[in-house]
Amino acid sequence: MRNKIKTLAAVLLIATGNLAFSAHSADAPATNGETLKKIKARGELVCGVHPARHGFSAIDSKGQWVGLDVDFCRALAAAVFGDAKKVRFTPLSTAQRFPAIQSGEVDVLSRNITASLTRDVSLGLNFAPPNFYTGTGFMVRANSGVKKIEDLDGATVCITPGSSTEQNVAQIFTSRHLHYTPVVIENNKEYVAAYLAGRCDVLARDKVALPGVKNFDAENPDDHVILPGIYSKEPLAMAVRKGDDQWFDIVKWVVYATFNAEELKTSQANVDEQLKSTDPDVQGLLGVSGGFGQKLGLDNKWAYNVVKQVGNYGDIYNRHFGPQSTEPLDRDLNKLWNDGGLLYGLPIR
Repeated sequence: MRNKIKTLAAVLLIATGNLAFSAHSADAPATNGETLKKIKARGELVCGVHPARHGFSAIDSKGQWVGLDVDFCRALAAAVFGDAKKVRFTPLSTAQRFPAIQSGEVDVLSRNITASLTRDVSLGLNFAPPNFYTGTGFMVRANSGVKKIEDLDGATVCITPGSSTEQNVAQIFTSRHLHYTPVVIENNKEYVAAYLAGRCDVLARDKVALPGVKNFDAENPDDHVILPGIYSKEPLAMAVRKGDDQWFDIVKWVVYATFNAEELKTSQANVDEQLKSTDPDVQGLLGVSGGFGQKLGLDNKWAYNVVKQVGNYGDIYNRHFGPQSTEPLDRDLNKLWNDGGLLYGLPIR
């Protein structure tokens, strides 16, 4: 009886979240050029981020926002203003994120969002190139005896409503003829706390986020294990409202600029020296030639400012997931295309 009540509550909460998305999907799209004008008039970029996800967006011990998603917000501010500090971070829950961008409350979402067909065509969004590839993973207690996903038959699973993880869990268990009871909790901290308190057997999340839960949130990291394998495709990308092609172009090309800068071996450490390069691709990237910033409605040094103040993709990745970070993580699919990964920057020319 208790499991039936949990399941009914989960269904009602999911339905409520879907209604919220539908209610906001009718918001008027942006008009071309509107977003950049609004941002410049305001004097800062407003960026929607995850409230607390280690490595991507979280507040550190000094009260500063840090993480890969945070750095891409700062990269946008550097491109627009020439000042990476001109950004205001708005923490958004899973249910809040899409209404916030649809209504124009935030200028861009940089919040661990999986780009998918439904979100692209039904929510009035445009997705920038993916800047992180991951997939659904599972964490269980070390003393549970669970070694693989097939051992989870009959488990209770902590998930957040309206997330791609929620959909993936349903598909993963159904395809394997496994039964489970969802424990659906909207608030991110409460959902992690529920697993740690034993309210569910399994924590389902993007696999890249699970080490943060294990190493930072759990009282004893050794009490938990992350199951092997990645069980879905999760290309994480920034998102903007449809209708403003200029702003979409800016967001898109800032991402590409970080990829290209790394490929051209132009980093935060050597970008000033690279201004003297005779390589036409480096010159175009850094605004020495080509006038590409003007085509975007920005200063021609837009990409120089991104690399100088925030870094290329490798700089950003290593800052948060590199060997010297608190959460070392192999780049795997997040390597450049010419190093066996999926990151490919379209040419700036």
